[in-house]
Amino acid sequence: MRYEDFRREYTAGGLRRDGLDACPLRQFDTWLRQAAESGLVDPTAMVLATVDEQGLPGQRIVLFKGMHDNGFTFYTNHDSNKGRAIAAHPQVSLLFPWNALDRQVIVSGTAQQLGRAQSAAYFASRPRESQVAAWASRQSRPVQDRAALQQQAAEIAARFADGDIPVPPFWGGYRVLPQRVEFWQGGAHRLHDRFVYTAAADGAWRLERLQP
Repeated sequence: MRYEDFRREYTAGGLRRDGLDACPLRQFDTWLRQAAESGLVDPTAMVLATVDEQGLPGQRIVLFKGMHDNGFTFYTNHDSNKGRAIAAHPQVSLLFPWNALDRQVIVSGTAQQLGRAQSAAYFASRPRESQVAAWASRQSRPVQDRAALQQQAAEIAARFADGDIPVPPFWGGYRVLPQRVEFWQGGAHRLHDRFVYTAAADGAWRLERLQP
């Protein structure tokens, strides 16, 4: 196969300044609702990019779980690779790859841990099997085989068989406070539409069009 021959035109729609909200968070909410209503698979999936203690960048897909105090939230194991990377370098990037709509949103900002009360409230809303998995998985650590992982899950299920499962002390949420939010809409002949919001010191947002 000649992968260099894979190409297509981006014709799903255009993007103009007068069609954008003055606030990037409201504009993001509009696009996310449109992505969900379009039937897009996993519209809340986002790529989280971090830099670890050695300066090595890493990426993985996590799920966006809403806005909290004007920040993009997600939940994970604080002792995972991404959790340790955020502890070392809280500057992160998020990418929402809505390829079927010829759209992307890129968020650059700083990640902060959410309070335990909010993490516990979200944890309580998860399916019980997901709660068990959060306790059972020593995320990002080696494991001998799948049978060992399943045994860890079985032990946790038995441990909490008679009651509610509390939020693990090593698990919780983060919010990413945006400093820069870019909206990308594919355009014909590679003349894409790109607009970036940049946070100012007074809390206002500056909006600029970028060349593709």
